[in-house]
Parts: sequence; C-alpha cells; structure tokens
Amino acid sequence: EHGPIHTAVYNLGAQIGDRTLENTSPKAFEMGWRLGTFGLFRLAQASFPHMIRRGEGCLLVTSATAAVRGNGGQHSHAAAMGGRRMLCQSLNAEFASKGIHVAHIILDGAVDAPDTLGKMLGPERFQKLRDSHGKEKDGLILPDKVAETFLHLATQHRSAWTFECDMRAWSDRPWWN
Repeated sequence: EHGPIHTAVYNLGAQIGDRTLENTSPKAFEMGWRLGTFGLFRLAQASFPHMIRRGEGCLLVTSATAAVRGNGGQHSHAAAMGGRRMLCQSLNAEFASKGIHVAHIILDGAVDAPDTLGKMLGPERFQKLRDSHGKEKDGLILPDKVAETFLHLATQHRSAWTFECDMRAWSDRPWWN
C-alpha cells in the first residue's frame, strides 16, 4: 500500500554537452533549461499543494557545480543549474513556513555511476577513471553515500533544516578554490 508523497527528489540532469556559444542552438539551450529548471517548477507545482494540505513535505534537488560557477562551453548547463538554484531559493522562501523543506544539493565532482558518467565518457574512459580515482581510493562520489545524505536531509528536524549543501570526494578541490 502506498501513502502520500512526503519527499520528492528532482534528480534530472540538464547536460547538453560541451558546446561553444556559436554551436549552441536556441533549441538546445532551451532543452537544458526545460530539463534543469522548468521540470523542477512543474514538480513543485504538482506536489506542493498536497504537501501543504498535510502540513509537511520535502523537496530534495540534485544540482551541479554549474549552479554556482559557469564554465566555458557550458552555457545551457550553467543557466539551467543557476536557475535551478534560484528556483529552490524562491520555493524555500515561500514554502518553508508551510512545512515544506526544500534542499539544493550540489554534487561537485564525478559520481561513480555507469549509467550516467559511464555513458558520457564511454566504457573505456569510465573504467580508466574508476581505476585511477575510484574504488578504494574514494576519489569518485559514491551513489550510496549520496543516498545516505539525501535520507538525512529528508528526515531533518525542522528546527535545523539544511537549505544547501555540496558534496565532493575528499580529493577534489572545492568549486570556490
């Protein structure tokens, strides 16, 4: 039996690839925004009324370093992630007092995920990265450790809600350095 949704996780990527401004079509740019920001807007619009009626709920939003720092060739991704972060701030400002915990989680590094990073890099490059940085070296972000953090955020007491956190492997340089 299923009950009401307490926690929604928005984990949709918005990466359209590394493209120069000249080689980024308006259609491709808009697709990144639709995936990165508009989809989150739609999820909040659909789920928040139910959470408000119950007086509680949680929205956990996976994001990327591009939310706080844009890189060359990542115009669409930076705009999408920056928009995602700002939308989370707006949602938090409007709905925290109604019992909805909104958290923006920046994954500042490579995640050891064959179905995402592995597809982007290809099997050989992904395995090489795993061999050089992953496994016992703990240089790739482990999905099960991300899940532990998400569970912690989803169950935080409202007297100590976290709005934003960033996660990276111990060996990665933080985005602000």
